[in-house]
Formats: sequence, structure tokens, C-alpha cells
Amino acid sequence: MGLQGIVDEVVAGTTGVRWSIAVPGLAEHQPGRKLRTASIGKLLLLVETARRIEEGELDPGEVLSKDPGLAVADSGLWQHLAVDALPISDLALLIAAVSDNYATNVLLNRVGQASVAVLAAGLGLHDTALHDRVRNRREPQDPPTLSTGNAGELAGLMARIARRQLLSVAVSDRMDAWLATSVDLSMVASGFDEDPLAHPRSLRNKTGTDDGIRADVGYIGRQAYAVLAEFDPAEPDGTGRVMRGMRTIGVALAKHIAR
Repeated sequence: MGLQGIVDEVVAGTTGVRWSIAVPGLAEHQPGRKLRTASIGKLLLLVETARRIEEGELDPGEVLSKDPGLAVADSGLWQHLAVDALPISDLALLIAAVSDNYATNVLLNRVGQASVAVLAAGLGLHDTALHDRVRNRREPQDPPTLSTGNAGELAGLMARIARRQLLSVAVSDRMDAWLATSVDLSMVASGFDEDPLAHPRSLRNKTGTDDGIRADVGYIGRQAYAVLAEFDPAEPDGTGRVMRGMRTIGVALAKHIAR
């Protein structure tokens, strides 16, 4: 069975889950469906940071300090580290490696929400956006979700990095190096059986996780993928069904690439 057949089986076997899937040239399901994507939107902050560094607008060695007003829990390491200030390049690495929330907020405060939005528009992205900083709790006046996107746009973004065509070769190379440090290979990327703490092959990815959200976008070699899922977190075994589905797609993709 081809990858499209596997995707069709996963979708059919996970009723109630809203999927958006794009594996360019191989398989898709609702690639234009806009979904909440949790931390996936941090990719846009990284791209804008890389662009500014490569164009000389931002010094990667500029040191940014922790700001208690931007502190947030959940994912990340900086909140647990004794060091109170880090260079921009290290903050970007923490975001790529462990989706660091505190680093995201401090870097976004420096780069600017508006600049990230301008970048996304310039890349031709309509549904894919970083709407806000990370918050422990969203109030009625806050954007309702951190980020949104669709699989078609996100797979296209990943493909441009893989082909060194995202803005420039230098920007693409910097993004590739950052994404190489991702430690979350629990979803689609699990199918490649790589060491999550050291995967020197060309596997690159970024994930997004929140209640009722699982998302994994990336590439191996030049083959990009984006698999997004939204579901009711109160549904019995809802998270488990989605995770098993994503891993099934990952295993099928790995087998196809190994041919």
C-alpha cells in the first residue's frame, strides 16, 4: 500500500479528529484546512531571526535577559537554568531544540510580533501565523491561540528550507542547523528510528503540542511533510489515537524514502 493509502486509513480510523496532512508528491488530506498548531508558529520567529542575522540587522551575540513579565511554564529549559541572560543565537537554539517558551517570549519581544507577521505575509502564508507570545493562561482579550497553519503551507515552508530556497541559502542553512537539534521525534519523525538527542542524518522537524493539538512538520533529505491534528482532548484515548496515527504515517514515509 502506498503512502496515500496509509494516510487514508489513518484518517478513517480516527473519527472525530480534524487532520491536515501534506507530503508533497506522495500523499495529502485536507492540506488547506486551517488548524491550531501550538508551537509550530515559533518557526516563523526563527525564520525572521535568521533573516535579520544574515542581513546584518541583528547581532547573534546580542545578549537578552530573562524578564519576569515574560516568564511562562511548560516546555523549555531556560526557566530551569541559573543563567539569567543568553545571546540571541542560543535563545533560537533553545526554541528549535526544546520549543523553549521563555526563550520564545524574550526573543519575540526583541524581534517584534509585527515583524514576524510581515515575514509570514512576504512568504505567501495565509493561514500559517504566530498570533501571540506564549501565555500560561489566555484571557478573553488575548488571541485565542498561539498559532495556526495548514499542512500545505507548512510542508511548502519545510521544502524551501530543505532545498535551500527559503529567502537565501544562508537563511536556509541557519534554519537547517537549528532544526537539526530538535529533540521531539515522538510523532511522524518517530518512524525514522533516529536518536532524539543526536540525529546527524538529514532529519529536521518542529513539533507543536497542546491540549487537543498534535503537529509535526519537517523534512528528511528533500522530502518535506506536515501532519497536523486537532481533536477533543476529553475523548477517551484521543491523544493516543492521534499519536499512533502520526507514527504510522512516519513509518510508511520512512519505508518509502528507504526504497
